[in-house]
Amino acid sequence: MEKPFEEDEDERRRRMRRMRRRQEIRRRRRRRALIRRIVKTGILAVTVILLLFIIKILWGKINPNKMALVGSGQRFNKEAERAILLGSQPALGLEVTNGDAPEGTDSGGGIQQQLKYEAAENMRQLGEDITSSYVIFADTQSREILASKDAFSRMVPASMTKVLTALVAAEHVENWDDTFTITIDITDYSFQHKCSNAGFGRDETVTIRDLMYGAILPSGADASLGLAVYVAGSQEAFVELMNEKLEELGLSETSHFTNCVGIYEENHYTTAYDMAVMMEAAIQNEMCREVFSTRIYTTSSTEQHPEGIELSNWFVRRIEDKETNGIPVYGKTGYVDESGSCAASFGTDADGKTYICVTANSGNKWWCIKDHAKLYQELTS
Repeated sequence: MEKPFEEDEDERRRRMRRMRRRQEIRRRRRRRALIRRIVKTGILAVTVILLLFIIKILWGKINPNKMALVGSGQRFNKEAERAILLGSQPALGLEVTNGDAPEGTDSGGGIQQQLKYEAAENMRQLGEDITSSYVIFADTQSREILASKDAFSRMVPASMTKVLTALVAAEHVENWDDTFTITIDITDYSFQHKCSNAGFGRDETVTIRDLMYGAILPSGADASLGLAVYVAGSQEAFVELMNEKLEELGLSETSHFTNCVGIYEENHYTTAYDMAVMMEAAIQNEMCREVFSTRIYTTSSTEQHPEGIELSNWFVRRIEDKETNGIPVYGKTGYVDESGSCAASFGTDADGKTYICVTANSGNKWWCIKDHAKLYQELTS
């Protein structure tokens, strides 16, 4: 009489096993479906990111003027540029008035030889073969612009700002072995604005020479702010000196700086032409030329960095293996979203002739370097 019961129990167990198998199959299916959804979502996300990156790069080439600042304050538009290049307006910069001052030297009193460039008779108007939106290439010996592309349009200088920072500092520092202690205000400012740094720490006491190299080679905001506070007591007071220097160079109508670091601010602007004048004025200063021409520099030993900090000039390291007609080229790079990749450089050939090149709003840092190398290669034969 108990057999039917045993059969019922066996049947129940078989049903339970079948149910568990079905549940396990459903769980596996759900896991596989979830994995497929995750993979599809990941592929879609990567695809979207790649497309946005490609669009950003292409947009820089297709719409090169997207970064230009416009408004009533922009004095040098296309018509003004054309007039200047044709010589119907006074040249930008200041004319050389001291005939006894040799080219490439200070004219006395800390004031550089007054500078200007004129359009060469066969000046090249650059096109799409140069990716940067704003370009100037000048020969400092003949005082001629050899190539140009929106060179008089207002643009964002980014860290090329530090060319003027270095020049103003060099004209006011008397003792490069003097020291300065990095403050919390400096480190906080740099952190808040997501700036590149030389690597000096809070309360670290460093030499002014180290600050100078730190500002240029790795484009350190900490070093730039240190120079500003050492020279003038504050960044705001130092910026006043920078704008006074722009006026002295004859650039105050087309350039205006609001910080010594290069972060984007609405009233912080220049032109490719003006930046070329600033670069030439800087390399006429012995200390500035030495710093800009340095590939690698190690800072002095401190408590925080007993072996010093090795600083690299990223412009030099990126261009040194490119073809530039055998001319050693040195410079200062820059980047913020509003400026694109930019750089100001100089190179001196075997005959002692120096060239200045400024480019801005390139799609990336390598295209920017490629533009510089191409210009030196083609225009310095």
